[in-house]
Amino acid sequence: MKISVEVHPQARVEKVLEFGAFLKVYTRAPAKDGRANARTQELVADYYGVAFSRVRILRGHTSKQKIFEVT
Repeated sequence: MKISVEVHPQARVEKVLEFGAFLKVYTRAPAKDGRANARTQELVADYYGVAFSRVRILRGHTSKQKIFEVT
């Protein structure tokens, strides 16, 4: 399944908010060296109850707007 995600790095609190098929992910990790992407991937995996390896970024590696695939 493909999911649109909007990432908010360096947030005070880590959380995932769902708006239909769209997620807003707030992470404490900085948007530096892929740390926010990796932490967002972990949060999405936890949210859907799947392993980290089953979630990957399809598009938007350097953007706040990303497309994730969860298998």
